[in-house]
Amino acid sequence: MVVGAFPIAKLLYLGVRQMSKPLANRIKAGARRSEFFKNYVCLPPAQFYHWIEMRTKMRIMGFRGSTIKPLNEDAAAELGAELLGEAIIFLVGGGCMVLEYSRQAANARRKEEEMNETITGLQTNIAELTLTTETLDAQLREMNRQLLSFPVPTKK
Repeated sequence: MVVGAFPIAKLLYLGVRQMSKPLANRIKAGARRSEFFKNYVCLPPAQFYHWIEMRTKMRIMGFRGSTIKPLNEDAAAELGAELLGEAIIFLVGGGCMVLEYSRQAANARRKEEEMNETITGLQTNIAELTLTTETLDAQLREMNRQLLSFPVPTKK
């Protein structure tokens, strides 16, 4: 059946990832409106990102000792909100990957356990059949011994 062939877990992961984008946009909008969120969550990472980016660009261009001016508050809040949104999408995607990996590992572990149980069952059957074969072999030897112990009729 075609419906059973498509894993439901992958569909759910895809849905979660698709919902993470509007969620990230709502969080970004809330970050732009809230002063606390803007000052303590958005601005520090944005200023740090700006500092790293500008320092790298300055070094590439050959300016070693230049001081880097911080971004203005509005630009930093916008950059911080964008960084926060991208981080949320990245974390949701990474979480989906981790969940998929653990699900696949659990499936592989379950299949391996089933295989080990099958092998153990087959080994038990082989041991039982070996014992049965040895018993039948002993019975056959006993029958042959008894047949040989009967006197041979002589012709007159």
